[in-house]
Amino acid sequence: MSALLENLLSLLGPEGLIKSGLNETNIKGRPTDGWGAQECLSPAIIRPKTTQQLSDVMKLCHKAGQKVVTHGGCTNMTRGCASTKDELVVSLERMTNIESIDIANRTMTVQAGVPLQTIQETADKNHLFFALDLGARGTATIGGNIATNAGGNQVIRYGMAREQVLGLEVVLADGRILSSMNHMLKNNAGYDLKHLFIGSEGTLGIVTRAVLRLRPQMPSRTTALAVTDQFSRMSQLLNHMEQALGGKLSAFETLWQSYYRIACKGENIGQPPLPDNHPFYILIEASGANAESDSEQFLQALESAMSQGLITDAVLAESLQQQQTMWAVRDNIPALFAYQPLILFDISLPISEMEGYLEEMQNNIAAIDEQLFVATLGHLGDGNLHVAVELGNIEENGIEARKRSIERALYTPLTKRQGSISGEHGIGLEKKPYLSICRSTTEIEVMKQLKQLFDPKDILNSGKVI
Repeated sequence: MSALLENLLSLLGPEGLIKSGLNETNIKGRPTDGWGAQECLSPAIIRPKTTQQLSDVMKLCHKAGQKVVTHGGCTNMTRGCASTKDELVVSLERMTNIESIDIANRTMTVQAGVPLQTIQETADKNHLFFALDLGARGTATIGGNIATNAGGNQVIRYGMAREQVLGLEVVLADGRILSSMNHMLKNNAGYDLKHLFIGSEGTLGIVTRAVLRLRPQMPSRTTALAVTDQFSRMSQLLNHMEQALGGKLSAFETLWQSYYRIACKGENIGQPPLPDNHPFYILIEASGANAESDSEQFLQALESAMSQGLITDAVLAESLQQQQTMWAVRDNIPALFAYQPLILFDISLPISEMEGYLEEMQNNIAAIDEQLFVATLGHLGDGNLHVAVELGNIEENGIEARKRSIERALYTPLTKRQGSISGEHGIGLEKKPYLSICRSTTEIEVMKQLKQLFDPKDILNSGKVI
């Protein structure tokens, strides 16, 4: 590997390669996931600045049979960025240019290392809107969002990352550049190859540039936090609000009391929007073009829901600060850190199956240990739930066995309900043993064939996903 590193140093220069002895950066101290884990055991970090540089890098790595792991913002929850001492890390942290923004055609062309929040703010300054949004927006990069097909808070109206991408540029394992930088909404000329790489978690190619779809900016945003005492009321409320708001509903986030109580203790939360003695909380948001009429329509929808018994109380945000507080509660995932070690599950299933699933899951967890803390929240509007389960007070030599038993407790009930082990976080290393729960034998075989076709030497994110 030393000869390869010398060639890479010659190619990229000292700023393009971090390795032991070359500079003071602590490679092992780099976080590799959203929990702050430090599984970057690589001897070097490769930092290309252009697609062509990465192409030249991959040609050298392919010839040497050198495995690489791709890093974006490393906010994943599935150990998708973990690396070994025999793997090199390719980080896109220097590829941070917003190359252009086309206001007439509502597109933005970016490099893969641009943080999601930067894209959102750039669109906003140009009176446009980028629909993808998630709590880690300040750190997560668009390349990582695309590689994992990220979901987030507004899937119910705008879809996942896949729906926000018009074109892609990808470097393949052998260094070839596959450039499909389409700028059109419609292009039905043969296979749309970009979809092979969106959600592939860097196992088929490395995303370097993208053409993103922007939307018209919605000047009106109305937000409320509501509560109910029955799970079934939440799905009824969802249908009611979608119908009453006429397509303006953009977010429908659900928080169980277990999560709401700890999330309200964040430093920037202040006074909680509602007391913490309710079993279910629903964060509802709609966006439109007329603030006055939209607010009136939203309020009428809430009052109608109240009269029908769908909610027992609600508070309407009357300022930007109140909106931000409501979202800060929803996004306060770091509140869970106090219960580490824990596992954050990201499951997806039909809304009609959720109540039965959650009851069975809770019984399974109680059978392991009745004292385990369980917190639930999610994007109920698109069938996606996040469940955090602590491992409990257990000796170190029993952690892996406890972890596996909790995973089975959560995943096994999905099988008969046609659910998925991953709604939006991907597979990485963490969920790979359970892929067969939601993918058929034939599907997994075809995935392996695609991997063999695009990466016959298995050098891209080796061992992850499949």
